[in-house]
Amino acid sequence: MTRFAAAFAKPRPALVAFITGGDGDTAANLDALVAGGADVIELGMPFTDPMADGPAIQAANLRSLAKGTTTADLFAIAAAFRQRHPHTPLVLMGYANPMTIRGPEWFAAECAKAGVDGVICVDIPSEEDAELGPALRAAGVDLIRLATPTTDAARLPDVLNGAGGFLYYVSVAGITGQQQAAQASIDEAVARLKAATDLPVAVGFGVRTPEQAAQIAKVADGVVVGSAFIDIIAEHGDAAAPHVEAFTRTLADAIHSSKEIAA
Repeated sequence: MTRFAAAFAKPRPALVAFITGGDGDTAANLDALVAGGADVIELGMPFTDPMADGPAIQAANLRSLAKGTTTADLFAIAAAFRQRHPHTPLVLMGYANPMTIRGPEWFAAECAKAGVDGVICVDIPSEEDAELGPALRAAGVDLIRLATPTTDAARLPDVLNGAGGFLYYVSVAGITGQQQAAQASIDEAVARLKAATDLPVAVGFGVRTPEQAAQIAKVADGVVVGSAFIDIIAEHGDAAAPHVEAFTRTLADAIHSSKEIAA
């Protein structure tokens, strides 16, 4: 069983937590996420033009790049995380340039060597799968695809073709951390997606509070939270880990108990 399968096989929804690599004390913050109850970790690869991200994650990218964070640093962080946490799924999330500039085979091999389970590439659509997908799948790394409110029935099969790990539903047609979709639209979208795939469906973008997360978790297999963690790291800097752990716990408790509440 893969780490993703194990994480989503639990009898409760999963908390998928995102932080930007190289922003603050990344190793300590990753440990805090796991200690607080996060089920899946997304590690953002800092990039100069993070087009899908709102102000909070944009600022985190700039803070990380200002410290000189490189792709090699991200893989070192990932490899060290895997040594400390052998069972927690780890996803690299980012943009095409750092993933393909040395060739997709190089990137895929480095992911496998570091113990990375999956990759989310925001700006390579399913129609351009050949740019990265075959190399990742050959290396045993899942390519996690994004579905959005504008992904219609005609395009959804292309999005799902070659996808692995879980399906990430971007609940708003906008950038991260700025607004949350109406719950009714999330309910409808998740039902539609789950009818089309056996992959777990995780919902993200605009989820900032335990209350929001619990509502989404009543219908989704997972809930993705990112900008709220980034705000904590921005406020506390290298001393953020205890605050990250405490907030993670509130989210995890809300998400993990949501199905019991729903029942």
